[in-house]
Formats: sequence, C-alpha cells, structure tokens
Amino acid sequence: FLERRRFLNNITSASLFTSLVSTTPLKAKAATRDPKTGILLPSPGEIESSIPTSWDENDNPFDSFSKESFSRLDSSPDTLFYSDPRFVEHVDEQAVESMTKYISNRLLLPGDSVLDLCSSWTSHISRSRLEELKLKRVAGLGMNAKELEANNALTEWAVKDLNEDKNVKLPYDNESFDVVMCQLSVDYLIRPLEVMREASRVLKSGGKIAIIFSNRLFLSKAVGLWTGSDDIEHTYTVGCYLHYCNGGFKDIEAEDLSTRKQKGNERVIVGDPLYVVTAVKT
Repeated sequence: FLERRRFLNNITSASLFTSLVSTTPLKAKAATRDPKTGILLPSPGEIESSIPTSWDENDNPFDSFSKESFSRLDSSPDTLFYSDPRFVEHVDEQAVESMTKYISNRLLLPGDSVLDLCSSWTSHISRSRLEELKLKRVAGLGMNAKELEANNALTEWAVKDLNEDKNVKLPYDNESFDVVMCQLSVDYLIRPLEVMREASRVLKSGGKIAIIFSNRLFLSKAVGLWTGSDDIEHTYTVGCYLHYCNGGFKDIEAEDLSTRKQKGNERVIVGDPLYVVTAVKT
C-alpha cells in the first residue's frame, strides 16, 4: 500500500510524465511478461489484493497533484480523435468474451436502469441476456454518434466529451441508475475524480459502479498516471478514484477477469488481460 501511495505522489510534473512513458513500469511480483507490451503481469490474487482493506482519509494521494499528472501526449480535443467511428473491439476475443459474460451474467440484474459511460457501438451485453433481463433503461454516453446509433442495447444515447469541461456534468437526474459501467476508457479521463463523483450522483443509493479495464490503449490519449504503471498499479489507482472522489462509495473491490492457463507452477494470463473495480454507493 505504501509503495503504491509513493508512486502516485511522485507523479507531480510534466517532465516526470514524459519519463514515465519511456521508462520501465513498476514491477508486479509475477515472473511473466505481456508479449505485446513487455509489462509484467500479475499473479493470481494480486489484483484482488491491490485494493486496501482500509483507507486513510487524511492520506489522499491526489491532494498534491497538479494538472500535469493527467497530461497526455496528444492534448488536442478528443472530438477530433473520435470523429471517425471505430467499429472494432479494443481487446482480443477472449477478453471480449470475459467482459460480456461478466456484464451480462453477474453485473446486471433484471429490470436495472444502466448507464454505459464512454459507450460505443457495443455495451457487451449478450443478446440472449438482454432479452431475459428486460432492462428498464440503458443509456449510452459516448464520443461518436454513429457508434452509439449502432449499439442495439441502448434505449437512449448522447454524445459528450467528459474531458472538455472542468466542471463535468452528466446529463442525467440524481439517482437515475442502478448500475454505472465504464469499459476500457478510464485511462483516458483527465478529470477522473469529477467523473466518478458525477457517476455517484446519478446512481441510486445501493447502486453499483463497475470500471472495467485492460492494459491495451491508445497511448497518445492515456494520462501519464496510467502509462507509467503496471496492472496492479492501475487497479489501485482506480480504487483511489472511487474512494477519494467524495462520491460516497463503499465496498471497493477488484477482480481479475483475465483468462489464465497453467504454465509450470504459475497460472499465467493468456491474451489480453482484463480487470474490474467495483463499488457500491452508500
């Protein structure tokens, strides 16, 4: 826990952000490396244990942060980057399958009202489960109208750049949703605390938020806090977003959703890794 806190506190300047992109990320304890990125991958149980069992309210790592901590290599408006639709998956087939199973079979309950933050052409809800769940509402908030229009799971959608305005405001009433989910996008948020706080505002009491992520990304658009760390640090960072956003989240937990296979004495991740951090609104 202390090592992770030191890591977050060290990211305080644009010059450090630049060095983080080019240097070796902090190491996980596992002995296997991601063949695509060279990043050390977590052993079974490391993702789950990366979330503290207790939090120190007087030890907020973001208190000393400057805006450079969330700088990006490409600081041009996101509306330009996402102007063309991308009807592709951003993780491999088995990660897509794991994400779809988690969302369809474990996250969503019958009759839920759902907000899909940073949505696109798919919300990864299986067609059969979508019919069974009879969800009351599935709102998609994303960056590209053509992608959102093609998403058959959505009952409504809107285009909004969450990085555009420092006073982030989601276009929904208080306590509108049972579930807020964000898939493969948290690494691009330059004001994640504000977004998480807004997510809490639109969640009903007892509602659940699920932040799903991998280490696959558009490097030029990811924030420095993310690009300089491994998956254990990513998980801890997302947990910090939820706890220190003042959104009243409790029961913050992490789970490794990656596909694994036995290799010697270790069960190693096969293909693209996948993780989720969840919390419940008080």
